[in-house]
Amino acid sequence: MTQPSAVATELGRNFLAVAEARAAILDGLSPVSGWERAAVRAALGRVLSADVIAPYNVPAHDNSAMDGYAVRATDLAADTETAVAVVGTAFAGRPFSGIVGAGQAVRIMTGASIPAGADTIVVQEVTRREGERVFVPPGQKKGQNLRRAGEDLAEGSVALAAGTRCGPAELGLIASLGIAEVSVHRPLRVAFFSTGDEIASIGRPLGPGEVYDSNRYTLFGALARLGCELLDMGVVPDRPEALEAAFREASEAADVIITSGGVSVGEADFIRDMMARMGEVAFWKLAIKPGRPMAFGRIGKAVLFGLPGNPVAVMVTFYQFVQDALLTLMGVSPLPPAAHFSAGARFSLRKQPGRVEYLRGRLQRDGSTLSVALAGAQGSGVLRSMAEADCFVVLGEDCTQVQPGDTVYVQPFHGLL
Repeated sequence: MTQPSAVATELGRNFLAVAEARAAILDGLSPVSGWERAAVRAALGRVLSADVIAPYNVPAHDNSAMDGYAVRATDLAADTETAVAVVGTAFAGRPFSGIVGAGQAVRIMTGASIPAGADTIVVQEVTRREGERVFVPPGQKKGQNLRRAGEDLAEGSVALAAGTRCGPAELGLIASLGIAEVSVHRPLRVAFFSTGDEIASIGRPLGPGEVYDSNRYTLFGALARLGCELLDMGVVPDRPEALEAAFREASEAADVIITSGGVSVGEADFIRDMMARMGEVAFWKLAIKPGRPMAFGRIGKAVLFGLPGNPVAVMVTFYQFVQDALLTLMGVSPLPPAAHFSAGARFSLRKQPGRVEYLRGRLQRDGSTLSVALAGAQGSGVLRSMAEADCFVVLGEDCTQVQPGDTVYVQPFHGLL
């Protein structure tokens, strides 16, 4: 693995910029091998491994886009109202079997096949009906309100490309083609564990100096929502033999290993040496706050992410670096663009230049104006701020301070978490 060049410097120590770290991670990844067939409903959240091809035209026939009357455009006067005789009705699934002749119209419902002879649909709201005659105002255009066969999808065309992650709309589209099963990448297998002698499992009283293991539950939630196949390996103590056994088991069973804690420079941070000895791992100091220390590489065939131990730092590094890597390994292509937009700051602070800071914020709307306030204390161990927030406030490397009313960029949690 090539160690990327550092691009930011703070107090004489090199730090890696966000964009460069993301590029270094994503450039070396490709989807895992293996695919399977999945029924339409079981394909929700899965990634297509092959194109879905339209077996016929969609729609299958010319049909009406509106409720109204099917007429012949040549019968309609350009500058005055035209009366035509209503000779039948066309329903979706029950077409009109006759032919629309001169001076005639067919009452038609949305989705119904266009009767032979007709070439224009006049919406019912603009017409005037008197018995078996309907009066059509001037200004109609030939071919209006028609949906042509194959207008949505032509037979043999790609309905959904390989690399698409299936959501509700994709399931509906697949079903509309009459397709019962699709080819999808196999689920990504992810092993994850927390490290540290101070980490206690929930369900028992805390000992002196212990803290409950929240990071494993945060990672479980994030990974489960992606549809990963999970191997929860619990808490691994700060002992070299225990860490080695955990890494060996994880690398043999999973495509990805995610750890939290142990990637700093403390005397008990054995995980750094263990990673380096067992695999090809780079240790980075990222130019971000929170979440400065992170490890990335491989142990055996498994991709490894060593995340910081602080709870908020785990979430920041996961969503800024790890999630897109997992989507790439799952086969998603292209990656969805990161959602962000600007809002007015409802806070003030000073910031150190040379790094990107991710603050936890809460959006507020006043009419057409969008603003953002900070969601509680911003320390990297204050997990409550994440629960109270609905966005990251992203302050760039060059930013040194924020005053109320300044424009800042926000990254909403909706669609991210």
